[in-house]
Amino acid sequence: MTERRDDAEEREGPVIRDKRRIDPKTGKVRESAEPAPGSSPGAPETAADEETADLKKQLTERTLDLQRLQAEYSNYRKRVERDRVMVREQALANVLTELLPVLDDIGRARDHDELNGGFKQVAEGLEGIVGKLGLQSFGAPGEPFDPNIHEALMHSYSADVTEPTAVQILQPGYGIGERILRPARVAVAEPGGEAEPEEPDEPETAEAEDSEAETPPKADTADED
Repeated sequence: MTERRDDAEEREGPVIRDKRRIDPKTGKVRESAEPAPGSSPGAPETAADEETADLKKQLTERTLDLQRLQAEYSNYRKRVERDRVMVREQALANVLTELLPVLDDIGRARDHDELNGGFKQVAEGLEGIVGKLGLQSFGAPGEPFDPNIHEALMHSYSADVTEPTAVQILQPGYGIGERILRPARVAVAEPGGEAEPEEPDEPETAEAEDSEAETPPKADTADED
């Protein structure tokens, strides 16, 4: 009996069992036919689910980190751009503020018909340059008084206005964008100043009659003679 069993094993040859988890031909994970000793059949699936859940959690965290970094970078770019614009506007406002007295002199020369020849060309060229840089003048007679853009240097009352009004522009105002470089200096008139009613004449007539009554009559010189 022993010799017969040995002959049978020699004829069959050695038995090779491939226990690799990944199939080398398909590259897919093989299903375990026999569970490992001391483990339940659902243990591999539970471990795979836990690993998948952990990977999803890590992916979510990394995605949130990237979104946070992108938001911070976007805010940084906006802040840098805003600061750059503010610095440019401040520098431009400082330069234009220093030129306002020159523009005032040009305006006075124009009002007195003294803006002639080469001086006129230079003045018009300067006004054109500051206009391209965004400088704007404001203030016109007859507009309502606004303390935000007007500075009252003179005050009066007038029956021709119904509200505080800038009746005369003593010095124009200038601004760039929403920034006020100098308010318009104006003369302001408020409603009022109506003529007072005259006193009636009756009291004066009565006083005149009383004074005549008190004056004694003059003596007749002819009768005395």
